[in-house]
Amino acid sequence: MQKEYNKYLSPLSERYASAEMQYLFSPEKKFRTWRKLWIALAETERELGLPITEEQIAELKAHAEDINYEVAEARESAKCATM
Repeated sequence: MQKEYNKYLSPLSERYASAEMQYLFSPEKKFRTWRKLWIALAETERELGLPITEEQIAELKAHAEDINYEVAEARESAKCATM
């Protein structure tokens, strides 16, 4: 069974949240937003003089949509377990 990553799943959201609201809190939206933030951070750090090349930023942009949700969720759960 394939998991849905484009909507937030919970008993309450299934009943009370609109499709748009479920998407706003979905894993897909969260991880895509993180990727956009990482790219913006790298661009800003480069402007401030940190040793980040245009090639590195281009690689981030090229893979912005390549999200392995299983790995991302495993890292999140490992992070929570160590805190």
